[in-house]
Amino acid sequence: MSTLTPNQVIQNILKELPSLVAVAVVETETGMPLAHHSNLASFDAETAAAYNTEVVKQKLKAIQALKLNQTIQDILLTLTDQLHLLKLSADGGKFIYLAVNSADTNLAMARQIVKSQAAVLN
Repeated sequence: MSTLTPNQVIQNILKELPSLVAVAVVETETGMPLAHHSNLASFDAETAAAYNTEVVKQKLKAIQALKLNQTIQDILLTLTDQLHLLKLSADGGKFIYLAVNSADTNLAMARQIVKSQAAVLN
């Protein structure tokens, strides 16, 4: 299976979900966005990426503390009118952060798009 750069992943997601709020590919350890895009000037994808890194890290710590033999498939945060989806790469070193408007996005489709892109993320 061929792998894609973070920028290519962002472009692929934008093609399939052009009305998204924001998307980023983030390094899990540091919270550094490797690539990002926002369709709203007021939505800072870099800041969102950094804070959502803490969500991922804390969930990983909880899984370890509970001695669960589980891996994170994805993390879904539902806000008043937005959905925020976090999907880790296969090795857990990166994750895709996606924010969409809940009124105009099919959640199942968004999850599938992010899943397919996380699978080819380099």
